[in-house]
Amino acid sequence: MPYDIAIVGAGPAGATLARLLDKQYKILLLDRRDLLDRNESRTKCCGGLLSPGAQQMLGRMGLAVPTKILVDPQLFLVRTIDFDNFQERFYQRFYFNMDRRLFDEWLVSLIPDHIDLAMGCRFNSLSETNGGYEIAFMFENKIYTEKVKVIVGADGAWSHIRKQLFEDKDRLKKYIAIQEWFETDEVIPYYGAVFDSLVTDFYSWTISKNGQLLIGSALEPSKNAQEKFELLKSNLKEYGFRFGKKVKREGAYIVRPRRGDLLTGSDRAALVGEAGGFISPSSAEGFSYAFKSAYALALSLNEGLEGFQSRYKKRIRGLERSIALKQLKSPVMYHKTLRKLAMKSGLFSSRVLFE
Repeated sequence: MPYDIAIVGAGPAGATLARLLDKQYKILLLDRRDLLDRNESRTKCCGGLLSPGAQQMLGRMGLAVPTKILVDPQLFLVRTIDFDNFQERFYQRFYFNMDRRLFDEWLVSLIPDHIDLAMGCRFNSLSETNGGYEIAFMFENKIYTEKVKVIVGADGAWSHIRKQLFEDKDRLKKYIAIQEWFETDEVIPYYGAVFDSLVTDFYSWTISKNGQLLIGSALEPSKNAQEKFELLKSNLKEYGFRFGKKVKREGAYIVRPRRGDLLTGSDRAALVGEAGGFISPSSAEGFSYAFKSAYALALSLNEGLEGFQSRYKKRIRGLERSIALKQLKSPVMYHKTLRKLAMKSGLFSSRVLFE
């Protein structure tokens, strides 16, 4: 018997969708990580900060983040460092500083028992059939196949579902995120947002997490990404950041959408979260967009598989508008002169009482 719905990717978008889908459906959820195994070593390259918008959406869905997921320190300030204009400001923001792996495991733990979980499985390919698709995936070096009526790509920026089904429509600009973890003897009570056009036309970040310092950057993959990342670390050291031995290194693709770049899918396929381009083009915040797009798709599918795509498109119009507004905000953040004027004005900034 074929599955009604198969979801590829058990991150925030995929896990939320699986949790919200109606019990009438036979559902398969795949992820290459084993999020049921506490010994899983693979982690997502992510700063692990839950924004106020994402917190609000979790609350609206009746969820509260367990304290075991939170790490030290909790952050209330953003230190914005502008290397182009040699200035900095502090801004108040209320993020949850989290362990990303534990966060993903928690979301998966909320999925009802009637969902079939295929953890540790790598999606390989799909082919169209009369009633939907046949998907192939690998588990412990063996290929398995399943027939599905609807396929959902919740597999992030480098979505295999998007590439295989919608490559001709894929205009999303892609960056490579590099993030390294370092030993440090400092507890830094803020999230660092770093702007330096010699490194990237997007942004870089620093985050203190459980006695370690994360340094990351969203870099254009074709423009000497590793050299640019080394320049970022050198600049931060000269600026006064203290960090020692490297603990680990992570990497992933992220997308930077424009409103016209968003992809929702087709009659028998859907994209949620970053796979569909649902992420902030100004800050790369993705959790809130993952939750909201998954919620919109769940409502649309729960009304029936037939015609779900048109309902989904209507329900994500608010997300499209949000991304369009974030895109309008981007020039102020990423144009040197406009950013200089905005920061110099001190508008919305916080005066700190420490050095």
